[in-house]
Amino acid sequence: MTRQEYARRRRRLMEMMGQDSIAVLPNALELTRNRDVHFPFRSDSHFHYLTGFDEPESVVVLVPGRPHGEFILFCRERHLEKEIWDGYRAGLEGAIQDFSADDAYPITDLDEILPGLMEDKEKVYYTMGSQPAFDQRMVNWLQHLRQASRGGKHSPTEIIELEHSLSELRLFKSSQEIKAMKTAADISVKAHIRAMQHTQPGKWEYEVEAELLHEFMRHGCRSPAYPSIVGGGENGCILHYIENNHKLNNNELLLIDAGAEYQFYAADITRTFPVSGKFTDAQRDLYQVVLDAQYAAIDAVKPGNHWNQPHEVAVKVLTEGLVSLGLLSGDVDALIESGAYREFYMHRTGHWLGMDVHDVGDYKVGDTWRLLEPGMVLTIEPGLYIRDQESVPEKYHFIGIRIEDDVLVTKTGHEVLSTGAPKEIADIEALMAAEH
Repeated sequence: MTRQEYARRRRRLMEMMGQDSIAVLPNALELTRNRDVHFPFRSDSHFHYLTGFDEPESVVVLVPGRPHGEFILFCRERHLEKEIWDGYRAGLEGAIQDFSADDAYPITDLDEILPGLMEDKEKVYYTMGSQPAFDQRMVNWLQHLRQASRGGKHSPTEIIELEHSLSELRLFKSSQEIKAMKTAADISVKAHIRAMQHTQPGKWEYEVEAELLHEFMRHGCRSPAYPSIVGGGENGCILHYIENNHKLNNNELLLIDAGAEYQFYAADITRTFPVSGKFTDAQRDLYQVVLDAQYAAIDAVKPGNHWNQPHEVAVKVLTEGLVSLGLLSGDVDALIESGAYREFYMHRTGHWLGMDVHDVGDYKVGDTWRLLEPGMVLTIEPGLYIRDQESVPEKYHFIGIRIEDDVLVTKTGHEVLSTGAPKEIADIEALMAAEH
């Protein structure tokens, strides 16, 4: 992202805030993995969205109309010895020169300086609950200001949820964000193809996961957007399966739900395919039902349709397919009304996608489903999960199928960002036959 992109975001947020306000947002905390080893640090998505600054122990403060500059960063100072051990720091100078901060202060001076910035402001935009220790500091600062108000000084009278304003901004992707998301999707598509090419009976799920990670990293994505799901056979029926430690067997399906994170933007793609390279008749029948549901749901993604329409369309196609195959019996509309399909399809058909794989943004406005608008990005991911229910013929037992793509709402309809990863039965079988 360019400096201008981050500046545009800050400007839009401050326009939403208005005058006599201040926004305070701490970055994510460094977390210990075990003993003196830390998890790799990743900035809070909101923090990165506003600053592009990705060091721990940092706080961004926005003050609309401040004469000395509206964008303030508190961060670590340069420290030669610590930089030898832990790497380069931007420092106060870098915060201004490289990240366009109007002012930068040492993070150690936060208690001294921030209360003064909040003084005489009517509204404080801050999200309570994400960092309890910082919440307590905020409460202490506000209490101090209220006590000082007895001497004639003014203290804030309102705390407003910052999360809501930022989530609304992030829901609509700019051209630069869409470009990054297309790159994340392209890399993820390559990884799914590689996984198909390296899958065969006798391999372990983690071996296939390694092929995904190899493709992510060789294209500059140091980590997946979320823990990869690589579930063979009955493991494909576990929605959030991440153990990835079972051997792959002939005549099983392999469900892979995996996406790369590129420059803080996530892809989220699921493909399901036969370990042997050839679908059984039962697998083929169920798979086609899911694929038809996905195509129908994607067609429902367009401006003016509401958020739940793709889900409603997918549920109808899935239920019709289950009746056709004899897994459900009765009137389709009645089965939908009663929720009978949920025995085999128990999740929603999608979610917002962006900097977080389950990205921010309201799904309803008041009590009404939100209308889709250009710039929104969502996933479309219908599925069927058949375990070993007594009512189900054995040929369908332990078949888990999900097909997921990333879809951008455009002015005239939609664009699938994750095209290229085979999902037609013939295309999957042809790709795998060429490798085996």
